[in-house]
Amino acid sequence: MPEQPRTAAIVVNPVKVDEPALREALAAAEKRWGWNETLWLETTEDDPGSGQTKEALEKGVDVVIAAGGDGTVRTVAEELRGTGTPIALLPSGTGNLLARNLNLTLDDIENALDSAFDGGDRTIDMGVIELRDGSGGTRRHAYLVMAGVGIDAQMIAATDEDLKAKHGWLAYVKAIGTVLRDKNQLRVRYRLDDYGQRSMRAHTVLIGNCGSLPANILLLPEAAVDDGQFDIVVLRPEGFVGWVQIVVKIFWENGVLRRTTVGRRLMGADREVRAMNYLKGKEFVMRLSRAEEVELDGDLFGRASALRTWVDPSSLVVKVPKEAA
Repeated sequence: MPEQPRTAAIVVNPVKVDEPALREALAAAEKRWGWNETLWLETTEDDPGSGQTKEALEKGVDVVIAAGGDGTVRTVAEELRGTGTPIALLPSGTGNLLARNLNLTLDDIENALDSAFDGGDRTIDMGVIELRDGSGGTRRHAYLVMAGVGIDAQMIAATDEDLKAKHGWLAYVKAIGTVLRDKNQLRVRYRLDDYGQRSMRAHTVLIGNCGSLPANILLLPEAAVDDGQFDIVVLRPEGFVGWVQIVVKIFWENGVLRRTTVGRRLMGADREVRAMNYLKGKEFVMRLSRAEEVELDGDLFGRASALRTWVDPSSLVVKVPKEAA
């Protein structure tokens, strides 16, 4: 018997995409690969993709395409986690964090749709996090790339959204200057896996499922999206020298030397700097002396005084080009 035509759904953030161009490319891809007409579902201010993805699952679609920024991708993936229904990425916006970490082509609608309709499947991990705000309430979310407390969350809170819309990641430069004037440190008690409780002071704690950021920044060089572990970095600079150590580590050692065989030889044995420490594990519990902003995949999720996060291994299927599957 001939194979029955399959059906996709596309969850679209209308602010992030060129709708006429996308609809035209979608129709061409459906014809090219013999798929049914795609179910078109737009996000709203009240629902950034959760309800739309649930509707797609209820209708039994074969793949859900996330067409929007990192927030749309995270929301769609959160609903698809553990279902076996694949997510396909149509990168838009300034970050495209998961697409970058999977080495997917950016700004190429035709290529992205070919992967959605005729690509291979790659199974990756997701992070799950519980946030407690001090009043006893607990919120649970899933994320794909990174959870952060400290300077990175403060930077996102201080970013001018109009400036970001016009100039992308350059808008964060102004926010960084604002945030670095804040001398307050995090006072943290944490537990990693079963190693017992410890205390520390830090400016930022980042829990990563994968490690690449825009502008060629390799923050977590050993992180892999399918290794069943988090890579965690703690930033605790002491004055100007500490920030210089961090900049050299991230931009020179991780961003330049580590990417080539010759560069890795020049680095010699991997060494940590006092201002920047790496940890690795499957579950991380952290309690803060005061409630702090928390970010997940570049979006703010309110303040929390405690959090628990763990890896959900191999819980999401992602469509990738056949040769990369």
